Amino acid sequence: MGETMNPLDRWRLVLGKYAARRLSVGGPGLQGVQQRMDQALDYLYGREYQGRGLRTGTGPGSLDPSQLTLVTWLGEVRELFPQETVEIIEKHALDRYGLTELVTDPQTLERLEPNQQLLRALLTLRGHLHGEVLDMARRIIRQVVDEIRRRLEPEVRQALAGRLNRFRHSPLAVARNFDAIGTLRSNLRHFDQSRQQMVIEQLRFFERNARRLPWDVILCVDQSGSMADSVIHSAVMAGILAALPAFRVRIVVFDTQVVDLSDHAGDPVETLMRVQLGGGTDIAQAVRYCSQLVAHPQRTVLALVTDFCEGASPDELVRAVKQLAEARVRLLGLASLDAQAHPVYDRQIAERLAGCGMEIAALTPQKLAHWLVKVIS
Repeated sequence: MGETMNPLDRWRLVLGKYAARRLSVGGPGLQGVQQRMDQALDYLYGREYQGRGLRTGTGPGSLDPSQLTLVTWLGEVRELFPQETVEIIEKHALDRYGLTELVTDPQTLERLEPNQQLLRALLTLRGHLHGEVLDMARRIIRQVVDEIRRRLEPEVRQALAGRLNRFRHSPLAVARNFDAIGTLRSNLRHFDQSRQQMVIEQLRFFERNARRLPWDVILCVDQSGSMADSVIHSAVMAGILAALPAFRVRIVVFDTQVVDLSDHAGDPVETLMRVQLGGGTDIAQAVRYCSQLVAHPQRTVLALVTDFCEGASPDELVRAVKQLAEARVRLLGLASLDAQAHPVYDRQIAERLAGCGMEIAALTPQKLAHWLVKVIS
């Protein structure tokens, strides 16, 4: 909840809104992020008051913040609190307070807006989805994934499909491939002296070289609770890359266990339906597993998507990465990004891995595609 929080404000969050009058001592009370924390906690733990017969509604004319929905509440909790706190709160929501409307009531789920926030919530609660709700969740996941893919795929394909071949021209009229100089040269004989204008009879366009580089791409993705957005985008990227004939794509997800989802790399929905967010983190174990998938080290890219918060021995992780680097595998460590696209990761461990030969970056999916172009060129 932040190291600089006033002790009275800490107690205010712990004791709930009915302690506000006694603890504010004439001060302004909770503000900003702390107020959001209080609202998120009250959404769940305010149910204790309901169990004791107290009315908890804001009532007419209230100046309380706008009310949370289940989906927005899940998003707030994950953004505002540390991961270990998030796991406790979500466990209390399901086990103690029976907050299972999202995963037990198809009508409730059907009314929710399909978006990335809802997708994160479904992945978080994946283990509780059953029957009709599971089928509906699959449809929602596919709808959101398709939208993300439509947004990302054109630029990714353009970056990876090939560079302009400036020695050959194409009959295809594609604006971005327009050869202005070649067009002028080929139409010089059509210059109209009387009007001092050039008549363009034929436009020239460059042809694109198709890449046929036999590179293996291994996406090793941390599925611990804080990595939801990174897991989603990794699954979509795997699907896009798997559709390109120049790549063989493998995708591996991990927490304290390793799950190889390479058979589903071409289908982001199936990949995500097998993800279970939460749990600890053993990055070294996952890297060692991925090293067994390397058949051609000098033509392999291993992208490790994680926050580098190693729950096991950092020395073992460093050793595993160093062995891959010595085998000349191209290594990229992708730091997780928060909701504002700011990198969130353990910089000390990341620096140790960088010293072993792993390039560390915080890249959007589009920039990852350009990085791959640079690596395999």
